[in-house]
Amino acid sequence: MAATATTIAPSLASEPTLNLFENQVITNMKIVARATTILVAIALFPLTAAAEGDVQAGKELGYTCLGCHGIEGYRNAYPSYRVPKLGGQKAGYLEIALRGYRDGTRPHPTMQAQASSLSDQEIADVAAYLASLANDKVAAGGTTGASFEKAAACAACHGANGISLNAVWPTLAGQHEDYLETALNQYRNGKRTDPVMTAQAALVAEEDVALLARYFAGLEGLETTRPE
Repeated sequence: MAATATTIAPSLASEPTLNLFENQVITNMKIVARATTILVAIALFPLTAAAEGDVQAGKELGYTCLGCHGIEGYRNAYPSYRVPKLGGQKAGYLEIALRGYRDGTRPHPTMQAQASSLSDQEIADVAAYLASLANDKVAAGGTTGASFEKAAACAACHGANGISLNAVWPTLAGQHEDYLETALNQYRNGKRTDPVMTAQAALVAEEDVALLARYFAGLEGLETTRPE
């Protein structure tokens, strides 16, 4: 279910409607400023050259991934949330995520254990394999005409409809709501770090975390990974 913007009512009956207009202008300016900050960060963010992934090698290495990510609604034990959908996710982002678990910038004992022994080439292979298990929803561009004011700044990287604009940024459309909420809170509290997301998550109000997660989860996109 897509989130809807909250209706703003004037606090005093005598306040002119111009105040609402002024508030909207200020809000729009903040959104533009945040989006500009993101785009500048993207331009300055040095990306590590990715190895060329081998799908077949990745299939042999990554079959264990489907023990969790290939089961519909499979949950992380503690804290309890559904493990992320990977079907339709881009290889570039999957590679960055696996490196994050290996290098400790993402907290998760099981994932860190799985990634700790992988070389850069093996990570690229696993990412290539998982990305090869694509789905038609993402390929078709997802939900058309999606719009949510609070998600406007997110669109600079994650796309207006939640489909990533760049291979290194994750597609959020269709992802499990509770996983998105958990991930965003981890960026906000510093448990998960990223040069761009750490700064941007700090600007998200606590009450908006759940709204953003619900919005992106309600869009057409990612699906539970299915093996061939």
